[in-house]
Amino acid sequence: MFYSLTFNAKAMRLYNKVDKKVLKEVIENDPRPRITLSFYKYAHILNPPLFRDHLYILLQDIGVLGRIYVSSEGINAQISVLEDNYDLLVESLDTISFLNAVRLNLAIEDNGKSFYKLKIKLRNKIVADGLDDSGFDVTNKGKHLTAAEFNALSESEDSIVIDMRNHYESEVGHFQDAIIPDVETFREALPHVEEILSGKEEKNIIMYCTGGIRCEKASAYFKHKGFQNVYQLDGGIIEYARQAKKQNIPNKFKGKNFVFDDRLGEKISDDIISSCHQCGEKSDNHNNCANDACHILFIQCESCNDNWEGCCSVKCRDFNRLSEDRQAELRKSMEFNGTKFGKGRYKAHHKNDTLDRE
Repeated sequence: MFYSLTFNAKAMRLYNKVDKKVLKEVIENDPRPRITLSFYKYAHILNPPLFRDHLYILLQDIGVLGRIYVSSEGINAQISVLEDNYDLLVESLDTISFLNAVRLNLAIEDNGKSFYKLKIKLRNKIVADGLDDSGFDVTNKGKHLTAAEFNALSESEDSIVIDMRNHYESEVGHFQDAIIPDVETFREALPHVEEILSGKEEKNIIMYCTGGIRCEKASAYFKHKGFQNVYQLDGGIIEYARQAKKQNIPNKFKGKNFVFDDRLGEKISDDIISSCHQCGEKSDNHNNCANDACHILFIQCESCNDNWEGCCSVKCRDFNRLSEDRQAELRKSMEFNGTKFGKGRYKAHHKNDTLDRE
């Protein structure tokens, strides 16, 4: 499907210039309930910049906040909207032909504080996969499975369940008996999973991810690679949890579902399968280091959060206590965990590292 758009007004670069801290305070103090949701759609968009500006105006007018990626291949959105404006959101999306009746994945655990501004960015792809899409048919996707179908098929000896997410996502929660690739990006996952599955082309390959978008591309890729029985969990973990609860069927997902907004996770089960990266106690709370010069993503229990003031190390804590002028002076010459390690790779080994104050 090709989607084109005509616009009488000249295309504009629309974006929010207000500081995030100010916007966050506004949302935190707003008592009106908000709904967090996500959606995606692969479609051929002929003029992504024009579509981007049209979408920004459309959503800004009804108070939508969130992060949206637009490219010539479609749209990938994680947003929040006032509960009272939910119907307006649906009506607005329905005015766009390829988004008419698009499935909206509603958050499982939602305090409405997931986003604080609206950002719509142009991208080459709506999910960075490193693939040459011209080399295979991206519409020849795997068969979608409901929660009940997923449970039944995953119990077969001829089935292999693959987590198509990154290591820091699966660390806090995953389906039981799933293969968990040790990768940091979706781009890394595809060749890594292909190597794992080598020689198993006739097995039932069942893939899952957060909301389904990564599996849309991955399932087509693996069918192209010769795997005969490829399946994907329809709607991902989010929709699975909703169906399992509604239908009162066994929930095979253990732990927390990592999400890419300020909540950083939503509980699917009460199991805590991960540990604090600083003290080793059970914890599934992801945190970004409070030192903005570091900002590394790691798991931190409440006790360590208090002791280290939301930082990943003593060095970052001490740096955060300095004046803004002193921080600016030191920032260019200092290295923190966030500049040395990838997301979720940091584990504290030296609790007494201190800031060089010379």
